[in-house]
Amino acid sequence: MNEYRILVVDDEEDLCEILKFNLEREGYIVDTANSAEEALKLELTQYNLILLDVMMGEMSGFKMAGILKEENKTATIPIIFTTAKDSENDKLTGFNLGADDYISKPFSLKEVIARVKAILRRTSNHTKDTQQIIKYKELVIDLHKKKVFINEDEISLTKKEYEILNLLLLNKNRVYSREEIISRVWPDEVLVLDRTIDVNITRLRKKIGKFGKNIVTRLGYGYGFECE
Repeated sequence: MNEYRILVVDDEEDLCEILKFNLEREGYIVDTANSAEEALKLELTQYNLILLDVMMGEMSGFKMAGILKEENKTATIPIIFTTAKDSENDKLTGFNLGADDYISKPFSLKEVIARVKAILRRTSNHTKDTQQIIKYKELVIDLHKKKVFINEDEISLTKKEYEILNLLLLNKNRVYSREEIISRVWPDEVLVLDRTIDVNITRLRKKIGKFGKNIVTRLGYGYGFECE
């Protein structure tokens, strides 16, 4: 299992789910967004690659890519455009914006996976060092060392507590259902009870002190890390 994280941005929900399913089968960690606006609310620096549809709602994939390339912290994230528009001018626009590849719809899943692997092989050495630290104020996760610190003091967490915090802090202000948490943190377990998640969340809140209140419960939905 590798630790590459991929974001799929497309207004076709079914296509997002198909790509997510098949890329996860290859061992990638995959999130989806159904609009550029939704994608821009995520902590984009966590991703090693973005599969970005060109033709979406109010904000096009081209416009979103332009925003990413203007920001130093997101400028180096590889982008593969996916679109039904395959004219030469459209492709030139994509590459001029800094795209790493351009796939025309309809495409084969084998082709997408092959191109994803090729891009990640080529860019991993450039992006790896920038993806190692996730932080919120004094709360810091060192992804390379798999350790958590508050004011440089290490916090002792179990593997599952660490993975829950990692998931929530990487995606601040997003609420995850218990089912989503189970699929990310306990992917190989046959049976995990909701109570197991609740117990781990309770312990995690206590261990991270004042930041425990940032892990919020949304009744009927799940858990999230909420910024103040």
